[in-house]
Amino acid sequence: MRIGVVFPHNDLSGDPIAIRAHAQAAEAAGYDHYVAYDHVVGAYRDRPGGFTGPYDHETGFTDPFVLFSHLAGVTTILELVAGIVILPQRQTALVAKQAADVQILSQGRFRLGVGIGWNRVEYEALGQDFHTRGRRMEEQIELLRRLFEEPVVDFEGRFDRVPLAGIHPRPPRRIPIWMGGSADNVLDRVGRLADGWFPQLRDPADLAIPLAKIHRAAEDSGRDSWDVGVNPTLRLSGDVPKDVDLAQRWLEAGATHLSVSTLGRDHRTPADHIEEIEVFKQAWDDVR
Repeated sequence: MRIGVVFPHNDLSGDPIAIRAHAQAAEAAGYDHYVAYDHVVGAYRDRPGGFTGPYDHETGFTDPFVLFSHLAGVTTILELVAGIVILPQRQTALVAKQAADVQILSQGRFRLGVGIGWNRVEYEALGQDFHTRGRRMEEQIELLRRLFEEPVVDFEGRFDRVPLAGIHPRPPRRIPIWMGGSADNVLDRVGRLADGWFPQLRDPADLAIPLAKIHRAAEDSGRDSWDVGVNPTLRLSGDVPKDVDLAQRWLEAGATHLSVSTLGRDHRTPADHIEEIEVFKQAWDDVR
């Protein structure tokens, strides 16, 4: 199981020195990947009708493509993981271009996670249809892969049109496309289309049923079910033996990757985030 770190976006966004130090510390500690979440705008909670989402206009985010373009030049080993980009609220051809450039600048270290999201306000701000987001994402994944692989694409879909055009340069190495989400139709989509899945689960015991659905969908579409990776997130608690035990349970449950997060830990400085990921990684290495 490969172990990575979640970028603590709300505490470090806007501080380029802290961002660089955190990613480099993760790489020096021996982590395998570095995950960034995606939100473009946050809603104002006192807007008419209210707003109850987990993030609002005061929550800091750094755009994953911009972040990874920076980190590509200051790290050498870390896999850079968008986990996830909310694909249907973005222009497909632009995502293809940005992802290809990150893959090139990082020398093949990029993994593209995509999902449909939950924030209707954000879709409205970006001029996209919230209600068709699932159907649009299926089409987008097909188009992304064609844009990554073909010099000229002639595509006419329900949501996108590419009239004999292409991106250049294209990525020299295949970009893995992973998905988030947990609804049954999403699990079916993961099995049919994705290279991996980001489960939004806290207990490894809850992994078996949705993973079986993914494997069944993969097999029904003629794929090898074990080609679909699994990357949950472990929120570090400060109780290191407990966290290491939970990581071991994820491994035994079938996770191929695990991302540890220090978000929501009330750390006062970037050094606090760094210390916690270093302590956990050393403890994990000691039991491996």
